[in-house]
Amino acid sequence: MTVGANPFRGEASLPLAGSPRLLRPSFAALVAAEEELGPLFALVERAGAGQLRLSEMAALFWHCLADRGDLSREAVGEAVMAMGLAAASKPLRILLGQILQGQVEPAAP
Repeated sequence: MTVGANPFRGEASLPLAGSPRLLRPSFAALVAAEEELGPLFALVERAGAGQLRLSEMAALFWHCLADRGDLSREAVGEAVMAMGLAAASKPLRILLGQILQGQVEPAAP
């Protein structure tokens, strides 16, 4: 179970095991993803060129899960396949935007 995603923090939601799970691109999560996947800027470039692999997408989601609970990494990959690449690209765009832009400040009232 998860709270709603905060777009100002670059958070996204991913349906896993029948409920939405929070993807939070914290510094620690992105460092762990970078250790596995290589430089994040290169990851963003591959995504922009349509060259991002399914395994890379699932790995980024795995590292950014705010609460994995008892979910396996394979469950994340299966969820991506179940939702399809078009639907999975929505939370991916949010995470990649966070990587590139950092936190977005809310508009002043």
